[in-house]
Amino acid sequence: VEQGIPEDDPRNPAVIADNVGDNVGDVAGMGADLFESYVDSIIATMAIGFAGVIIGGVTLDKDSAVIFPLILAAVGILSSLIGTFFVGTKGGDLHMALNKGIFASAFIMAIFSYGLTITIFPDNIGIFYATLVGLVAGITIGLSTEYYTSDKKKPTQEIADAANTGAGTNIIAGLSVGMLSTLIPVVSVCIAILVAYKFAGLYGISIAAVGMLSTLGITLATDTYGPVADNAAGIAEMAHMGGEVRERCEELDAVGNTTAAIGKGFAIGSAALTALALLSAYTTKISEMMGVSELIINITAPGVMVGLFIGALLPFLFSSFTMKAVGNSAFEIVKEVRRQFKEIPGLMEGTAKPDYDRCIDISTTAALHEMITPGLLAVLTPVLVGYVLGPEALGGLLIGSITTGFLLAVMMSNAGGAWDNAKKYIEKGNFGGKGTPAHKAAVVGDTVGDPLKDTSGPSLNILIKLMSIVALVFAPLFGQPLLII
Repeated sequence: VEQGIPEDDPRNPAVIADNVGDNVGDVAGMGADLFESYVDSIIATMAIGFAGVIIGGVTLDKDSAVIFPLILAAVGILSSLIGTFFVGTKGGDLHMALNKGIFASAFIMAIFSYGLTITIFPDNIGIFYATLVGLVAGITIGLSTEYYTSDKKKPTQEIADAANTGAGTNIIAGLSVGMLSTLIPVVSVCIAILVAYKFAGLYGISIAAVGMLSTLGITLATDTYGPVADNAAGIAEMAHMGGEVRERCEELDAVGNTTAAIGKGFAIGSAALTALALLSAYTTKISEMMGVSELIINITAPGVMVGLFIGALLPFLFSSFTMKAVGNSAFEIVKEVRRQFKEIPGLMEGTAKPDYDRCIDISTTAALHEMITPGLLAVLTPVLVGYVLGPEALGGLLIGSITTGFLLAVMMSNAGGAWDNAKKYIEKGNFGGKGTPAHKAAVVGDTVGDPLKDTSGPSLNILIKLMSIVALVFAPLFGQPLLII
């Protein structure tokens, strides 16, 4: 914006750092996040199965209950592989080309899981319903995310329209869309919890999480498409490949922004369900330790109330740290870019090359350094609350963090994706196109949205899952609370 050059112009010293960041964040980072959800949901189901499961008065075979989520996940991998063959661009609808693969994988998985359930648990068809509701909830959250973030849909176009009156109204419109977009994911997860519990108890909630993540192979592939298309557009710009190539790449990039947003929405929804599955496993473990059939967390107890408030606070505190980290490192990169434009002769004219490595180094060092405090916060807080206030208070902490963390993550992720595609919508020539005041306002909105959708939103998934798994692992240490209230 300052130099009046295109976003992916090779004269910009930070352009390679941006391309590297897309791969690190939206491919490797999101892959690690979803892999954690995948494994955690399986672990939670196995832990509940090992403790013993009674559904409709029928006690499940312990070995079968433990091994079932592993077989379900294996069948999901096969379903994802088959689903890739359904991806195709016939008709020219790029969104539907990718969605066909996801829908096909889910349908195949539903058939496989039915056969698997009646084979292993012939007297408990409710386990299949729990799997199915998880699958449906995952697809619903994905479609909801697509609606609120696609540049072909009304919400994102309204954000672009708001940019006509400045960056402030653009940001307000984006925040409004982000907040509204929490409705469908929350309702979907609530329905999934109720249906899964109705048919298969706590074990069913965990199975729903496994079901949602069973087609992870193709969901993660469509998410990865986003940064690949983004980098293709950047390469087209850097290589001066001409308007037609750049235009096609921009179209793919706009679809990629939506698929990346869908991936993040799916990751957040699955993280919430996984965290609830881990919470179920935690309460099962604590019940076992206390010698009761079921742990009842009394939210009117002072210790539990304190735990709830601390848990509700943590996602906000964590988001503050991560956004500040992005701001600090971005400021250092901006200073470096300004320095290079000022000190490297011929850089603006294109006769000299910038020092790309320096910007990459600043970003990498900052990422490692700035994550120490948020990481310690996620690991140490559950241990301290469990040890000082007791296991019930820790249960309250997990409930509070899952509730606010889920909502905040959806809002941030969808608002960021919508701001990004609102900018892309203007760049296609709407409201005057590139270089207009509306475009400059949309760039500001996109800049605000980047740390929300690429850092703070997705990292909240890790926070709520990490605290839940820490609570489960350290549960045997939480006996009599140190502070008796």
